[in-house]
Amino acid sequence: MTGVTVCCGTVNSIKALWETRIKKTKDELKKEKEQKDRRAVGRLTGAWEDRITLAKLKEKIVTEEGRVILRIEKEEWKTLPPALVQFSQIQEWQLHRIGLQRIPRFISSFDSLIVLDLSRNSVTEIPKEIGKLTRLRELLLSYNKVSQVPEELGCCENLEKLELAMNQDLDELPTQLTNLKKLYHLDLSMNQFTTIPDCVVNLPSLEWLDMGSNRLESLPEDIHRMEKLHTLWLPRNELEYLPDNISRMQSLDTLVLSKNKLRDIPPLMEGMSNLRFVNFRDNPLTYDVMLPDLKEDVDEEENDREMFGRDFMHFYIQEARKRGYAVLNMYCVQNWIPNFHISAKCDVGWRVRDSIVFVTCMLASVCLSAFRLDLLVHHVKFCEEHFSSFKCLVAYAVCSSDFFC
Repeated sequence: MTGVTVCCGTVNSIKALWETRIKKTKDELKKEKEQKDRRAVGRLTGAWEDRITLAKLKEKIVTEEGRVILRIEKEEWKTLPPALVQFSQIQEWQLHRIGLQRIPRFISSFDSLIVLDLSRNSVTEIPKEIGKLTRLRELLLSYNKVSQVPEELGCCENLEKLELAMNQDLDELPTQLTNLKKLYHLDLSMNQFTTIPDCVVNLPSLEWLDMGSNRLESLPEDIHRMEKLHTLWLPRNELEYLPDNISRMQSLDTLVLSKNKLRDIPPLMEGMSNLRFVNFRDNPLTYDVMLPDLKEDVDEEENDREMFGRDFMHFYIQEARKRGYAVLNMYCVQNWIPNFHISAKCDVGWRVRDSIVFVTCMLASVCLSAFRLDLLVHHVKFCEEHFSSFKCLVAYAVCSSDFFC
């Protein structure tokens, strides 16, 4: 009986083991089937979602003046679906205020794209694939969160208009942008630039530049190389002076410099005959100058604009020249004449000689700042007649703009 009991126990154990295995296998098969069903449903759902998305996008595609345009405004599209590539014939994207966070890398599939307008979104990065859009003419990314521009953008050889205003942390551009030979419009306002990038100065076709509300401390000395620039917006920066070469920008007709830290206006700007509009409002200029007569037959806004405009610029330069000349005359009376005792043989003591050295150099500097070259020539000739070594001293004063700073 004991053997039969053991045998029965062994059979029951084997039966339980097999039942457990069979149940486990059935459960695994069931789970696998459920997963397959879910995947099938997912594919079906994805296919339907793609169809719904495509149908929704198709409603946003319009044709205007022969150009195919995708236009979406004030809707939630943080990302764009890959299915969009089925509409690769689109020539213009106008996607405003849709919360878009990134430009898809499949943007390179849209080789017919002419305008890419993604203003007022949350785009943080421009993909390198942007460089494959060789037909692109306009790239508008103002009011986003872009902090860096890829060098591949320089491959967009037909780009004519680039707007990157209000991207907050943007403070430099790649040198490769110099390759944008057709770029004529550039908006870099409301960013963190401390100077105009060299690649911008080297753009051969640039006509319109806005770098207002940055942190510009100075302008490049070779700014005159921007030969075609006719409009330059530089308000709300930290400029303390203007380079003399700005007067050599012969195409410039609009210059806005309001709310900077300018102390003076270069006298050479008086010769900028093409300059039609200029604004020096809210600058701590050295001289407090007011236009003598404002027009009574124009509105207050027009007078307000003229108060610091072109007429003001000319009047300020003239007034600065007069005051500089007055200072020169006063100095001559107080310092030159009392100490100037020259005998017939020009026997002068070292005290007088040193005084004249100083006065001569100062006169050279004052004459230049007052734009009185005729007066400078007079004093140079006088000193050459009496002291042959003064010529080099005067030349030094003429060449050194920082001599009395």
